[in-house]
Amino acid sequence: MNFCSTASSTIAAESGSIVSLRKKRREGEVDPFYDMLFNILIAFVFCFIIALLAMNPKAKKEGDIPAKAEFIITVTWPDMNPNDLDTYVQDPNGGMTWFRQREAGLMHLDRDDRGIAGDSIRVNGREVINPLNQEVVTIRGFAPGEYTVNVQYYDSKNEEPVEANVSVVKVNPKAEISYYGTIKLERKGDEKTAVRFTVDSEGIVSNINTLPKQLAPQS
Repeated sequence: MNFCSTASSTIAAESGSIVSLRKKRREGEVDPFYDMLFNILIAFVFCFIIALLAMNPKAKKEGDIPAKAEFIITVTWPDMNPNDLDTYVQDPNGGMTWFRQREAGLMHLDRDDRGIAGDSIRVNGREVINPLNQEVVTIRGFAPGEYTVNVQYYDSKNEEPVEANVSVVKVNPKAEISYYGTIKLERKGDEKTAVRFTVDSEGIVSNINTLPKQLAPQS
């Protein structure tokens, strides 16, 4: 009798413990709604990380040529001037970049400006005009030797002379103006050498001069 009573008490105690444990586990379970919110949050964070990776520049593959510029050559003439000037840059190997050959060796014509032509667009029925007249050539490496920068008065809308400012900026390791000057082109067809300069294998600029040298093809 005592044995049965003791066994019954033990079973009842263990049953109570199991019920209590199950109750605690059930109370500790996460509500399905909050679980869903947590999963949505994880998905959002994952998508955000993917977007950030997509916006970052792609890793440089073996053999790729760095896109950074070592020199920037800029030719500007007065805002809203309707006339078309063209820039010609020749590298030490004889390669030349101009509006019909935008890439040559390590050089690239980033912007070809035709004066007033193509400087206006319509936005919501309203004409928007870009007044800036500027051509830009970048040199993306150090090819040792002499570079020549010429400017030609390609087309005229008002038959007036045009003054152009020409700059050569060495970008790395810090921005440094290697040359800045002004040339005057009297009439359509005129071509002048704005600057000639020599670059060594370390990117050091020397022998800056304006000795004339024709670059534009003759028609």
